[in-house]
Amino acid sequence: MAPSFLSASTPQKESLRPPVTKRLFVSKAVEEEILRIKKDITDPEISWLFENCYPNTLDTTVHFSEPNGVPDSFIITGDINAMWMRDSTAQVWPYLHLVAKDEQLKKLFIGLINRQTKCILIDPYANAFNFGPTGSEWKTDLTDMKPELHERKWEIDSLCYPVRLSYHYWKLTGDKTPFNEQWLKAAKTILKTFEEQQRMISKGPYHFMRVTSKQTDTVIGDGFGNPVKPNGLICSTFRPSDDSTTFLYLIPSNFFALTSLRQMAELVTSVFNDNTFAAKCNKLADTVEKSLKQNAVANHLNYGEVFAFEIDGFGNRLYMDDSNIPSLLAIPYLGGVKPDDKVYQNTRKFVLSKDNPWFFEGKVASGIGGPHCGAEMIWPMSIIMRAMTSDDDKEITQCLHWIKNTHAGKGFMHESFHQDNADKFTRSWFAWANTLFGELIYKIHKERKHLLNQIL
Repeated sequence: MAPSFLSASTPQKESLRPPVTKRLFVSKAVEEEILRIKKDITDPEISWLFENCYPNTLDTTVHFSEPNGVPDSFIITGDINAMWMRDSTAQVWPYLHLVAKDEQLKKLFIGLINRQTKCILIDPYANAFNFGPTGSEWKTDLTDMKPELHERKWEIDSLCYPVRLSYHYWKLTGDKTPFNEQWLKAAKTILKTFEEQQRMISKGPYHFMRVTSKQTDTVIGDGFGNPVKPNGLICSTFRPSDDSTTFLYLIPSNFFALTSLRQMAELVTSVFNDNTFAAKCNKLADTVEKSLKQNAVANHLNYGEVFAFEIDGFGNRLYMDDSNIPSLLAIPYLGGVKPDDKVYQNTRKFVLSKDNPWFFEGKVASGIGGPHCGAEMIWPMSIIMRAMTSDDDKEITQCLHWIKNTHAGKGFMHESFHQDNADKFTRSWFAWANTLFGELIYKIHKERKHLLNQIL
């Protein structure tokens, strides 16, 4: 259900933000950033979208408190009243560079690191959490559900995103406040979970099934997924889309895990002086890196050497990409490879072509979708990521043009829209996509400001 301030009668070019008194979190630094960037945007539609989307997480999804003086930030995903580990990090990511200018914003980040630490210690296999032990509509799922969990789909990236948040917060600020013994315990839990899901000896403790008519919402093989032949990679039962994997070695997420393990090792060495644990992180990272080099790349019939989307260790490979991040398209964005890596460039050509079964070209846009919303449904997130990973002005401008013309007059990013009709869309309140668009405009303003001075 869309928030009440998204009124169809609201004049198109008036701000669609809630009134100041109804905003859940206000940051002076973010407000100044909006004004700073908007003054350099000539196109009124892009300017309007940026003003609506960039602060959407703060305006509508943040529940911040300081019980006993300890910051706590619970950040819902939008129209679902639960906090995803992935989404919550991505939702605040575009504000990180502003924490030095705003003490309250800094507390928001500390609070989210604290909350994610708590969540990991409740259950490292869960992807989404309730504010408290309130139960869930998915409480009957055939897995080890707990009242604190909204959903328990094991996705590698659910543990990578908290590492990304912690590492970059620390690197930017030097602040050690959130990094206490509980955080270290959570970090060790992350490593333990990754090792369990290498499935070198057994399938591990995690399994999941759901009574559902949607095939990708449950897991075959008694909840363990298709068989794998252990090769050092980490199994991910679900994708970042919350759809079950076909082959459990999800390559984009393993690249993300590799980056996260290196970051975790650096952080615990510097902050905790725990060289023993850091060595364990690096050892697993070495194993994942070696296996990615040996197993992730294969010759595509039309594109040469590319990264497969999923593999199983037996030689089976799935050639596709999904719009959610991590994706093959987003590997450089998350630090997995350099943008000019030859295999990545080949892969990029593949996933942005009709040889990718989930790439769609229609009357209103071209972009990647995925099984989650079905055929012919393009995700704005994939168009945004295409622009974020491009060094071509023409391509970036084309992406902005598609974004500008596919929000159906609502002024916000949607989860997906139909390739031929943007008025057919899913989720009018999806904060991750909104702030990702804001991040794109910030990046363009910083690196290619001239693009914002063009009428698209």
